[in-house]
Amino acid sequence: MNIRTDQTSLLALKSQITSDPYQILSTNWSSSASVCNWIGVTCGSRHQRVTVLNISDMGFSGTIPSQLGNLSFLVSLDLSYNYFHGEFPPEFSRLRKLRAINLSFNNFTGKIPKFLGDFQDLQIFNIENNSFSGFIPSSISNMKNLGFLNLRYNNLEGNIPAGIATLWSLKWLSFGFNKLNGSNVLSVFNISTLEYLDLRSAGLTGDFPSDLCGRLPRLQKLGLNFNMLSGEIPRRISECSQLQVLLLMENNLTGTIPGELGNLQLLQQLALGNNKLEGTIPNEIGHLHNLKQLGLEQNALTGSIPLSIFNISSLQVLSMWDNKLEGTLPREVGNLTTVNVLDLGMNSLTGME
Repeated sequence: MNIRTDQTSLLALKSQITSDPYQILSTNWSSSASVCNWIGVTCGSRHQRVTVLNISDMGFSGTIPSQLGNLSFLVSLDLSYNYFHGEFPPEFSRLRKLRAINLSFNNFTGKIPKFLGDFQDLQIFNIENNSFSGFIPSSISNMKNLGFLNLRYNNLEGNIPAGIATLWSLKWLSFGFNKLNGSNVLSVFNISTLEYLDLRSAGLTGDFPSDLCGRLPRLQKLGLNFNMLSGEIPRRISECSQLQVLLLMENNLTGTIPGELGNLQLLQQLALGNNKLEGTIPNEIGHLHNLKQLGLEQNALTGSIPLSIFNISSLQVLSMWDNKLEGTLPREVGNLTTVNVLDLGMNSLTGME
């Protein structure tokens, strides 16, 4: 195979595209010009073979031809933010040099192919916001160099493969907004490199693991909202010292809010709303001086609002409605000069002292 093979493959793709609103292909992808000069195409300097195909956000609609599997030197494929549809051609299995695949925000269907496990060099796999269905193939756990894995907003079902826990290079992981069965899923995660874990609306059940942060010490964002998690928020949550975002709302969490949350000094967003939390709000929450959003609404919290919370100068959203809070609002509420949303309704609070 040579550069002519690459040109033939891309012309096959051009023939499958039914919508080209910006006239990119009709005016630029011409057999009379070198494929290396086409918009969205990058060639290697030594062998003049196509190494990168990036036609993201060009308004294309159509299907992917099997000939694309002949781009044997392809390292990066980005078809994101278009209107492509159809299934993965099985000929994609030949693209063993791929390091990045981004098909996000299209309408691809069918199953995630098992042959992805053969892509040993793959570092990025992003299929967010498509219509993929079926199970997550266990072969994904073979991609040991994977650093970014995003499967959210699809129609995937079944269990999350336990082998995911062996992807030691993984930093960014999202399975959220699928139809997964998530019994005790969190117990499999033991990836010390993980910085972003998004399992929102992923069908998770079982207790919040007390040692999760001990196993994932580098987490910066943890999204577990819109699930059915039970149990208490563990006091060892403070071991996630790098956390900037903690989303736990819309679960079945019980017990009290641990004061150890106040040790998460980098925290910018804390969302615990719509659970079954009770007891008083710990004064330590007011130690979160970088906090921008605090959501504690729709729980069974009692007592007064700690004065320290009204001294968080960075706060933009404060939501505590529908609890059992009482007492008089202090004058310090006037310190919240950056707050855009303040909702303390459906409590037993009285006017300023």
